Amino acid sequence: MTESSPSARPHPLMWLVWALLFAGLPALVATWDTRASSEAGARRMAVVEAARMRRPATPPPPVEPVQVFALERDQAVAFNATIPFSRDPNPAARPFLFAGSETDLARATDCLAAAEIFEAGDDAVGEEAVAQVVLNRVRHPAFPKTVCGVVFQGQERRTGCQFTFSCDGALARTPGEAAWGRARDIARAALAGKVYKPVGYATHYHTDWVVPYWSSSLDKIGAVGTHLFFRWRGWWGTPSAFRRTIDTGEPLIGQLARLSPAHQGGSGMLSLLQPVMTAEAAAALAARPQQSIEMGMLGKTIAGVRLISIIGGQSFLVELPRGSAADSWPATARTFCAGRGQCRIMGWVAGSAPKELPLSLTDLTTMRFSYIHDAATGLQRALWNCTQTPRVAKRECMRQRVPTLAIPSPTDPGLSGVRRKERFETVKIAPPAAPLNAASGATSNATSDATP
Repeated sequence: MTESSPSARPHPLMWLVWALLFAGLPALVATWDTRASSEAGARRMAVVEAARMRRPATPPPPVEPVQVFALERDQAVAFNATIPFSRDPNPAARPFLFAGSETDLARATDCLAAAEIFEAGDDAVGEEAVAQVVLNRVRHPAFPKTVCGVVFQGQERRTGCQFTFSCDGALARTPGEAAWGRARDIARAALAGKVYKPVGYATHYHTDWVVPYWSSSLDKIGAVGTHLFFRWRGWWGTPSAFRRTIDTGEPLIGQLARLSPAHQGGSGMLSLLQPVMTAEAAAALAARPQQSIEMGMLGKTIAGVRLISIIGGQSFLVELPRGSAADSWPATARTFCAGRGQCRIMGWVAGSAPKELPLSLTDLTTMRFSYIHDAATGLQRALWNCTQTPRVAKRECMRQRVPTLAIPSPTDPGLSGVRRKERFETVKIAPPAAPLNAASGATSNATSDATP
């Protein structure tokens, strides 16, 4: 056997090269595969995030009026317990930093404090939850762009308010000095960036003893005491939807003048929500000679309008003068209501006046004009049906009426399947609820209903 010559043997360094090739090449390939996979995953996530951040072409969901299922309290509590909490993440809202003037901040503070204390009562935790819902709404394009605008949205009508305290007479009550002070402190903190995390980006809430018709169409994301909090499903309930630019001009709210110096005037700006009378104008209106209006005068013409019906001695259904100009109706209403501290007018043109009570949906849809004043609070509001009588200022338009919703029978044993039932009863408007109400909108809205 011959021995190989030294020149035929591999150089020792070649063994190292081969080892690196055979051992390192698979690792290098694996690294390339991992990096490629990671980059592909990142690209997919970027596409998903971009789609999530992209605002849909459809407008925001409508803010519905206050309506609840006609259920007894125990039935409502039992039904609400069957609705599961959403399993999706519930991120805390971003801090809200108010950027308006000192006057705007003072008005926003007291509007927010009023919502807190009249919706949640003297309960600090509930007040923080209400404040968060209000500020979430301010940031969302479905709602007004000011704090006071959100709190008093729809307050001129009993079934239109988003926070029930603004239209059910609750503001006639005076909170204790300490309770009001604490509510204002909570409001200031919220407007300076303090976040109440448990309710996330909730825009609606209600007490667990009522069932608003919107509750099954929203995601239930939290509970604070006896109150349940909801957000819209889909993109409109994600953090990306809450990035709307806020208006800095907080409106003057006459109803708060008794509690808030910031809402007693001084700037000369009338509220965009609720025009107010000066104390002198209110006193002058109440002191004018009063028209004698009694049930025996139905069908007769009084102060230029024909009396159709009387409700509660303070609300009057009338037929407006034939051929009269729409701009003349407020003056006609003030003449009709002269001498009354409180007065409400609902007006129809000839040929469309209701024939009987209660009013039907058709009657409400064809109503052309409404007027209300309360000399004690300075409230004075005139609204037109803008589908038939267009107005330049949209704040002068009545809210569009919606058909009454059919709801499931509360006696149906399959109550948990309420959306699949086909036996229905009439909708009952929610009575004034105990604090924390619902935000409808907080309805009871906070909708007391923010229905809302």
